[in-house]
Amino acid sequence: MAIETGSAAPDFTLPDTGRTPVTLSELWRTRPVLLVFYPFAFSHICEGEICQVRDELAGYTDENVQVVGVSVDTPFTLKAWADRQGLTFPLLSDFWPHGAVAQSYGVFNDQGGMANRGTFLIDGTGTVRFAEVVSPREARDQTRWKKAVAALAG
Repeated sequence: MAIETGSAAPDFTLPDTGRTPVTLSELWRTRPVLLVFYPFAFSHICEGEICQVRDELAGYTDENVQVVGVSVDTPFTLKAWADRQGLTFPLLSDFWPHGAVAQSYGVFNDQGGMANRGTFLIDGTGTVRFAEVVSPREARDQTRWKKAVAALAG
């Protein structure tokens, strides 16, 4: 069962593309976080979604929201993908223990060994203000994310 709106966001620490540990609670204490789980780097739908975030990043940063991507890929894979796509927001590796953070958010896909597409907007108190989960084969409509960000900025 995925984490729902109004729930406390599970805290975690994961390595970024440079293998530097990033702790979620340290991020949301400074500004809201849009946490975007995706199955795999270098896959078609994931690339489309993440590149859309890249292209529209100002819509989030202008509202003081930190976008963070999370997948079960290794930090090395995420680094290569970030460099190839020109991604400037953090990508975090939920590689080991494999998918543990995705599991804590209820978005781990046991059959595929990957995260489903889960999106969570977390406010400055660590409360989930928006949550959605779709299958790995379904691209998300990011206008819903933007509406949630605008409502939070209120």
